[in-house]
Amino acid sequence: MQTGRVIQEVEQRCARDHLRLTPTRRRVLELVLEAEGPVKAYDLLDQLKSEQPNAAPPTVYRALEFLLEHHFIHRLETLNAFVSCFHPKHQHYGQFLICEDCGAVREVAENRLSDDLARLARDADFTPTRQVLEVYGTCGKCRRQCKAD
Repeated sequence: MQTGRVIQEVEQRCARDHLRLTPTRRRVLELVLEAEGPVKAYDLLDQLKSEQPNAAPPTVYRALEFLLEHHFIHRLETLNAFVSCFHPKHQHYGQFLICEDCGAVREVAENRLSDDLARLARDADFTPTRQVLEVYGTCGKCRRQCKAD
């Protein structure tokens, strides 16, 4: 699993950019990384409460805001859930392929697409604050399984 590498890259970026990765922020990041798929804030809170009984919703939401602000995690808007970013060295906007059958999420880090969207926005005299691209469909594993049935 990439958890150790991602945590190390996040720690390095925090040190380089003078960001404060508190123990709670780090733990929430670990929980997102350990999740098998998209995870909701209240699921994170339940997990955190098992370790920190006094944890409250603002605790998790503040940690998530920090992690999102610095692009250490991504928010899937349509699912209202969070997924880890496996490229935390570089701030970027992710594009996501989401399987409607099994729920698998795959991040596609395609800078050309983000650059094209930014250019189109500039051409339209529009200043975007964030980009979210979620593409729904069926993953290869589910398609193959469907054919086998």
